Order: sequence, then C-alpha cells, then structure tokens
Amino acid sequence: MEQERKTIGVLTSGGDAPGMNAVVRAVARSALSKEMRVVGIRHGFSGLLARDAMELDLRSVSEILHRGGTILYTSRCPAFYKEEGVRDGARACRELGLCGLVVIGGDGSLRGAKALFAQGVPCIGIPGTIDNDIACSEYTVGFDTAVNTVIELVDKLRDTSQSHDRCSLVEVMGRNSGDIALYAGIACGAVAILIPEIECSVDAVVAKMQRTLKMGKRHFIIILAEGVANRNGLGSASEIAVQIEARTGVETRTAVLGYVQRGGVPTARERILASVMGVHAVELLERGIGGRIVASVGNQIVDYDIAEALGRKREFNRHLYDLADMISI
Repeated sequence: MEQERKTIGVLTSGGDAPGMNAVVRAVARSALSKEMRVVGIRHGFSGLLARDAMELDLRSVSEILHRGGTILYTSRCPAFYKEEGVRDGARACRELGLCGLVVIGGDGSLRGAKALFAQGVPCIGIPGTIDNDIACSEYTVGFDTAVNTVIELVDKLRDTSQSHDRCSLVEVMGRNSGDIALYAGIACGAVAILIPEIECSVDAVVAKMQRTLKMGKRHFIIILAEGVANRNGLGSASEIAVQIEARTGVETRTAVLGYVQRGGVPTARERILASVMGVHAVELLERGIGGRIVASVGNQIVDYDIAEALGRKREFNRHLYDLADMISI
C-alpha cells in the first residue's frame, strides 16, 4: 500500500512585505521535492478559519519570485486573538489534513503560530515584515526592499531640495521600530534621524541644522519614523516642519511615503533570504519539528523555540545610530 503523502500548509498574514512570494515559492518547491503535498491558505488566518485553501504545485508558484505582495493574499484576523478562534484554526488544519503549517508575517502573525502550536499544530514561523522588529532575527523578509524603496524616493526628493535650498522632512513607516528610518537615513545622508527608540526634540534638529548652515550647507534631508510623530509633544510631521522652517529660515516641506514602502520588486538580498528561510522551514517540518521561528543571525539561518523567541526584547543598534549622527554634518 502506498504511504500517504504528508501535507503542509503555508499562509501569509498581517501587513504584506516584499519577499513573501519568494518564501511561498521556496516552501512549495522544497516540499514538493520531498514528495509532500502543499496547500496555500488564502487571506491569512481569516482564510484558515474559512477553510479557503488551494493546492500549490510547481507551476502555480512560477514567476512569483520577483513579485511584491503575496499571491496568497493577507489580512489581519481579530478572531484569532480569542481562544475559540485559535481552536477553530486548529480544527481547520486537521480538516485540511495538514501535518504542519508555515506562517509568514510579523509579531502578531507569529504569535498566532505560537497559539496554534499550543493547540497541537506543528507550526514554523518566518519573520515577514518591513519593520525589521522581530527580536530573534537580524533581518526580516521585506525590510531590505522597504529601505531601498525609501532611498530611491528620497534621492528623487533630494534633487528638488537642492534646487530650491529646501529641507525635506520625510516620514517613513515604523510605529515602534526605527530601523527603516535609521538605515535609510544613513544611506541618504540625512542630517537628522528621528526614531521611537531615541528621545528626540525639534531643538536638537534645529541646533544641528544651524551648525551645518554656518558651514555652507543649504539643503537638508530629515528622516522621521511615523512612531515619533505626535509623541513627546513633537506634533505631526507637518507641524514639526513648520517649527523647523520658523526657527532656521530654511523652507521645509513634508513628504509622507506611506504604503508605497510595502510594495515593489524584492531586492536580490530579499529573494535569497526568503528562499533559504522557506527551505529551512520545510526541513524542520519534514523532521516532525514544530514550534520554531526561523531567523537570520550572523549571515546564518537558524531557528529558535517560538515562545522563547517571541519573549525576547528587541535590542536597538545604538552604535549605528551614533555613527549616523556623527557623519551627518
């Protein structure tokens, strides 16, 4: 009698991130190479509760490596914050015949994977978020592309800023994590980088601009993480811009980049990271291992216990921030 093939599922959840498709492709193709069946769950945990699934084969994941977004679609699922929702999700996994599930997403999605694992579903989490805010992994799928998108847009803004002797105050995503702002700010030569992890003030920005004005500089780039706006009395990005212009005499314009940072063609680094993470997840499930998060540490792919990993406190790279402040004169 032919042995029944193992079936694994894969879903993308929460905010979309460039590179999610590359993970789905790697999961599907590596699992198929091991004679497993692969089921794609549409619309994240909401789709799991609705039993909205499709079988993935070699051709259904063709031509997606280079595409942003996610062919499986995504959503946020309030029902999964409740125990009954998680229990129903576990029932759905059993009804679909899944021996394991790969969950691609940010902190909330990975906590959903943790909850499913507690209900007996072998789950492997893959950090997929542009915010780069999963403590156990140095890089998350989506981050590199988002930073490069910001750099491309700021470089275009710089041309106008230079032509008009202006200051461009650019708001980027990052409610609780300033990594997009920090990395993009360094790459763009921003005179100031305002992020949630470091206490900041308009006074400090103005003082730095005034020092730089005395040295002959006439145009400026300031990068602001969205989590800083309206915090500690700073006001919105546009209100901060008004204060800067009034106190420096430099015309200051605001650009809020918004959701454009979530889209776009994933970078080479993104595609490679996503691919090796996806393969690693399948290798864990093949061995009957669940309850793990795949991570990138020191250019190596590793995995951690999901509860331990999600319990870690994220460490901010203060050295990198101080370096940025030193060279942005």
